[in-house]
Formats: sequence, C-alpha cells, structure tokens
Amino acid sequence: MEPFRFHVFICDQQKPEGVPCCSVRGSARVIEALRREIGARGLVNEVQVTACGSLGLCEHGPNMVVYPEGIWYSELTPEDVPEILRSHFQEGVPVARLVRDDQAGVRAEIIASRDKFLAAQRAREASGVLPDEWNDRIRAFQESRAILTALELDVFTAVGEGATAEAVAAKTATDPRAAAMLLDALTAIGLLAKCGGTYGNTAVSRRYFCASSSDNARPALLHTAHLWARWSTLTDCVRSGTAMPRPETGSEDWTEAFIAAMHRNAAERAPHVVRAVDAAGVRRMLDVGGGSGAYSIAFAKANPVLHAEILDLPAVTAIAQRHIRAAGVEERVRPRAGDLRTDALGCGFDLVFVSAICHMLSPEENADLLRRCHGALAPGGRVVIQDFILNPEKTGPKFAALFALNMLVGTAAGSSYSEPEYTDWLAAVGFREIRHVRLPGPSGLMIGVRV
Repeated sequence: MEPFRFHVFICDQQKPEGVPCCSVRGSARVIEALRREIGARGLVNEVQVTACGSLGLCEHGPNMVVYPEGIWYSELTPEDVPEILRSHFQEGVPVARLVRDDQAGVRAEIIASRDKFLAAQRAREASGVLPDEWNDRIRAFQESRAILTALELDVFTAVGEGATAEAVAAKTATDPRAAAMLLDALTAIGLLAKCGGTYGNTAVSRRYFCASSSDNARPALLHTAHLWARWSTLTDCVRSGTAMPRPETGSEDWTEAFIAAMHRNAAERAPHVVRAVDAAGVRRMLDVGGGSGAYSIAFAKANPVLHAEILDLPAVTAIAQRHIRAAGVEERVRPRAGDLRTDALGCGFDLVFVSAICHMLSPEENADLLRRCHGALAPGGRVVIQDFILNPEKTGPKFAALFALNMLVGTAAGSSYSEPEYTDWLAAVGFREIRHVRLPGPSGLMIGVRV
C-alpha cells in the first residue's frame, strides 16, 4: 500500500553524549527544513515525513530513506533539502552526490553499528552501571535550573537579535564570566545559537521567552521558578507530612506569576471544558477560586445570556478585572472578593465551576466546599470540578501523581485525589448523576447534579 507518493523516514535518534548519532549531527534542523520546504512546494499531501530511530549509519548522519524506491541519503544538511525536493520529489531524479548506492557496504555498516551498540549495552549491563535513562532523569534538574535562571534574569530578552556575553551581563546586572557560562549552557541545550562571541535566540526562545513576542510565556513560567525553592524542601516535607513555611507565598510577585501561569493554562484548556460542559441553558455561573477569569470569560463568550461571578481573594480579583476588561465582558462577568474556604457562596446558580481548587484543600475542606456548592445551586444545577484525577490506586496518571508532591511541598494538607474520592464527596452531600469526563491533557472533570 502506498497512500503517499513518497514516504520519508529520517533518523532523529538521540544517544548518550559521545556516541555518534543523527541528532548530534543536526537531524532536527534537517527535519524542520524538510517539512518547511514540503509545505512551500505544495507537497504536503504527497510526501509523508516520519522521524524514526537509528537507521544504523550513525557515523554518516543525518540519514534518510525515501520510499517506495528505497533511496538512502546520508550526511544531509538543511541546505541539501531544496535540491532533494526539486530533483527527486518533483523531477524524479535522486540527488546522486548524497545517495548511498553501495548496498553491500550499507548493509555491512548497519550490521557493524548494531553489533557495536549491542556489545556496549551488554558491557554496561554486566558492569552494573545505572542505565542512561535513569541517570538522565536524576540529573534533569540541571537543564531545568539553567532555563529557570535565564527566565528569572530575562536573559533571552537581553540577547535580543544578538549580543555578546558582556552585553548580556550589563543588561541583566550579572557577572560577565558567569553570564558567558550560562549562555554557553543554554546554547548546548538548544535555546541559543552562538557564532563567534555573539549569541542569538533560536526560534523557540525568540517566540516563547522574549518580552517582544506576543507568545511570551516568561511571566507564567516564573511561577515554576518560584516552585524551585519549595521542591527543594521535599525531603523535609515527607518527614513532617506538610509544607515548610515559605515567605514568598502571597507576595505580589508570587501572586502575579501564579495567576499568569494559571491563566495561560486555562486559556488553552477553556475551549475543551466549555464543549464538555455545554454552556447552553446556563444563565448564572459561579466560578469558585476563578483566578484570572479565563474560564468565566470562555463560558460568557459561548453563551450570550450567561452571567458569571468569580469568587477569589482581593489580590486576585484585581488581576481578573484586567482580563475581563480586555475580553470586553465587563457587563456579564464580575469578580467578587472572598475566601472560598469560609465565605458564603450565594444561591440560585445553574453552574458552579471549581477548577484547580480541590488539590489545594484537605479531604475535609473539600467535603465542606462541595456541601456549600450544593447549597449554592438551583435544583437541576451542576457542579463541575476540574482537576488532576488519579486512578483508584493513586499511581497514575504520572502528572497527577507528581502533582500530589507539588501540593505536599506547597500546601498544608492538599493533594491530588482519585475518582472514587470525588465520587464519595459528591454523593455524600446530595449530588446525583455523578460522572467523570476525560479531557485531552492532564486534567479531567467530575460533574454532579443537584436534584
């Protein structure tokens, strides 16, 4: 079966440092150039590109095989791609200077490469050395910390269209020697490019980490930087059973970064949630702990007669008001200052939405909150909980299990909770028709109806 005129397999295998592989030789740039050129020449529906594991010619990468002919190309560069597209894919003539046409030689090289790899694997296994996969996970904090430090210092904005280490150090009020070390590490990671003594942003850092970009994620990611100090106390938290006191919680900088992170997540997930819940028929909505108001705004835009209230702390409602004003829904979405743990929620709502709240609370606090949510709903109204929902054994999904530790280091008694726990809490306070709605991504919905 040949559903496409050409099916391209291009190696993007990543191997331990020091081991020859296509990724080290620039396969990602070749793949990017290939997909870009295919689009530019209008061949998207004729050429299928599949990044794959090792093709066995590791000393001569990046390597690519084109089917149905079975043409092997080696030592590719991004500059070779237009010629391959024109000559091979459009004119039917493979680019001879790049083709590996020695079938016996190719076969022998692949077998030798495979045997060498397997011999190395057997030697490592016999020596009892920790596998690379686990060693990489244990040391993963190093890349993370380098990126977080760059975000805290706003290094990518300082680099701009190109800058030396000395210029970046001057803009970020850092030591020139240390700044150069950080910039070199960011280059090794792939977030900067270096030519001579000048550093430049890559496509990723330019789009997501520079102040001039409309997609700048730095304000939201600073919340992750703030989490660093908390996670460093995990050992003590496991010993004590609760979070260690942290002075930054509640500060203006912490709150701005936290709400920015929540707004970015909510803006992405809101369309999925609105479709799953169905805003039709909802006239009054209460958004408990609604943060920036992203979900209330999305519901209001989906239903022109829906009015929403956002209950959150005073410092947060001021931020929410900015987003509401920017969305142009001031007349139908309003923030209300209050404490979801203790304050009355109101009554007569058709929908009470509780997103990313339950994981901050203890089981007892959740039972109390859901009891008050039940009282705030009109008959037939629904409570919708969005959160990371664990399986009954609490061992997955992985993100939810790890997030439980995030709550251990960050709250007095919060955690990730399982579907049976949510079901029991909802049923105990009178909700019926309880169901779990799975959504794309790490979180899901628990929905209950007040009869």
